[in-house]
Amino acid sequence: MEASVKTGAFFFALNLNSPTLKIKAWAKEDQPFYKLLQGDPSHLTNAELIAILLRSGSQEESALDLSKRLLASQGNRLRDLLSLGEHQLCSYKGIGLVKASNLLAVAEILKRLEEQPAKVRRVKNSHDAYVYMRSKLAFLEHEEFWVLYLNNSNKVLARKRISKGGLTSTLVDCREVLRWALDLRSTAIVICHNHPSDSLNPSSSDKELTEKIIKAAELMDIVVLDHLILTKESYFSFNDEGLIA
Repeated sequence: MEASVKTGAFFFALNLNSPTLKIKAWAKEDQPFYKLLQGDPSHLTNAELIAILLRSGSQEESALDLSKRLLASQGNRLRDLLSLGEHQLCSYKGIGLVKASNLLAVAEILKRLEEQPAKVRRVKNSHDAYVYMRSKLAFLEHEEFWVLYLNNSNKVLARKRISKGGLTSTLVDCREVLRWALDLRSTAIVICHNHPSDSLNPSSSDKELTEKIIKAAELMDIVVLDHLILTKESYFSFNDEGLIA
């Protein structure tokens, strides 16, 4: 009788409907770690990738269920989850210092990768400029205004932050924009700023500022090639849209 009870308990623990089922008890081809090593990593869901970092769940839920719960709490936005600090992560049931440290380490690695300048030697089009500036502007929670300074071969001489503002605007001094151009002997520039709201629509002030800089640059034989508005997912090009003559 006792052996029968133990056997029944064992099979209950492996029941697919049981919340206590551990990932290592799953079929090997369904385990995130195995899927990562055997197939294309791009096929894994965000929850599966987070589960690999967490390595284990708890008595109440598997690592995958814990990952799904964490992501759901952040609107299923992976970036928002990886933006949480130690105390925020540890406030979740099932997350201790070790699991939090794994997530924080990945977040720091991603941050450092984004801070490395893209290997763009020349800016041939708006996409080249976007690639070069994305790490600096796309993910900020406030507005900043930057300028790419180019030589007559459109090779990047430097990228400079001109101003830092709030959630919806930043003040720009045209004299500062052109001072750097003169110091660097730049013959062309691409002006850039971000919209934390994720709106790609240029405001009337964006258009006025563009025109103001173009006119000032013309007096010094400096060409404004483009004005980019960057968001987390994409960009708007004044030149591509015919807003720069």
